[in-house]
Amino acid sequence: MKYRLILSLIIGIDAFILFVQTSELSISYPEATLLYDNFSFLQLIIKGSLSIFGSNDFALRVPMIIFHLLSVILLYTISKKYIAREENRLWLILIFVLLPGVMSSALVVNGAGFVIFGLLLFVYVYENCTQKYIYSLLIFFAIVEGGFMYLFFALIMYALYKKDKNFFLLNTMLFSISMYTYGINTEGLPKGHFLDSLAVYAAIFTPIIFIYIFYVLYRRYLAKDMDILWFISSIVLVVSLILSFRQRIYLEYFAPYLILSLPLAAQTFYSSYRVRLKMFRTKYRSIFIISLSFLFLNSLVVLFNKELYLLIDNPEKHFAYNMHIAKELAVELKSRGIDCISTEEKMLKRLRFYGVSECEQNRLSENQSEAADEEVVTISYINKPLYVGYVTKINKK
Repeated sequence: MKYRLILSLIIGIDAFILFVQTSELSISYPEATLLYDNFSFLQLIIKGSLSIFGSNDFALRVPMIIFHLLSVILLYTISKKYIAREENRLWLILIFVLLPGVMSSALVVNGAGFVIFGLLLFVYVYENCTQKYIYSLLIFFAIVEGGFMYLFFALIMYALYKKDKNFFLLNTMLFSISMYTYGINTEGLPKGHFLDSLAVYAAIFTPIIFIYIFYVLYRRYLAKDMDILWFISSIVLVVSLILSFRQRIYLEYFAPYLILSLPLAAQTFYSSYRVRLKMFRTKYRSIFIISLSFLFLNSLVVLFNKELYLLIDNPEKHFAYNMHIAKELAVELKSRGIDCISTEEKMLKRLRFYGVSECEQNRLSENQSEAADEEVVTISYINKPLYVGYVTKINKK
C-alpha cells in the first residue's frame, strides 16, 4: 500500500509539472506541420483533443501527457519481472520520468511519445496475452505509425534467435509494408555523424546512464542473456549507429527503443549492488547519486528554461526557442486589432493555431522598412527582448 501511494505521488507530481509546462510553450513549426499537413493517426488524436477542449496549448499537448502517464504505469508493471523489490521499481520510475528525452516526449507533439507508449504496450501484451492479441497489435502499429518500422526489424532478429517461423514471417511482412509506406533515407555519402549521434543519445539519457545502458547491453550479449527487451533495444541502437555513418539521423525515431533497456539496466545494477559487501557498495551508491543529481538538475533546467535567456547572448541558441514566441506574438497582434498577417511560412503556420490567419493586408517582418505607418512588435521574457518584428499595413487600391 505504501509503495502504491508513492507511485501515485510520483505520477501526480509528474502530471502536475507537465500540465503547468503546457502554458509555457508555444506550438512549434514541426508540431503545426503535423497538425495541418499530411494525415496521420497522431494528427487524428490531436484534432480529437482540440475538438473536445478547444484550440489551446492544453488540448494540443494533453494526448502526449496521457501517453506518457500510461507509459509510466506500463513500465512499472513490466519491471516486476526484472526487479523484485517494489522500492527499487519506484527508483526506476523516478529515473524514467526525469530522463531528458522522456520529459520532452511527454510535451512535444511528435511520434516519440506515442512510440514509447506503443513499445511498452507491446512488451506488456507479449508477456501477458495470447498470440492473437500480439499479432493484432503489431498489425495495428504497422498501419498507424512509421516509427514502429524498427520494432519489426528487431522482432525479425528475435524470431530468428527463437526459431519462431510464424513470428518471423509476420514481422518480415510488416517491416516490408512499413518500408514501402514510410520509407527510410539512406542517401548520401558518409558525413561523420556517428559521434554526433552518440552525443545526442548521451543528452537524451544523460551521459552516465547512456554509458551504463551500453555496458549492460554488451555484457548481456557476452553472457548470452538476451530476451525480447535486449533484442529491441540493442538491435535498434546498432541500426541507428550504422545509419549515422551515412547521414544525420532523427534520433526521435530511435531513442524510444533504448527506453526498453531501463529494466535490464536496473536489474543488472541492483544485482551487482546486492552481491557486494556493504563496504564495497560505495562506488555504486556514488554512481546512482550522481546520476540522479544530473537528472534533477536537468528537470530544473526544463522547468525554469526561460530564465536561461538571461545567460544567452543569442536567444535563438536556446534549446526551446522554437517552442516559444508564437503564442505571445499572436496575443500582441490581436491586441492591436490584427487578426491576419503575411509573414514567413514557419511563423505563419504557428500563428494559425492561435487564431491569426493569412492575408495580404498586414505584413510582418523581422527586417525594418522605411514605411511611415510601421509598428514595432517586441516579445520579451523576463524583460529580455527575444523577438522584434515590424508590422506594415499594405494598401491595395
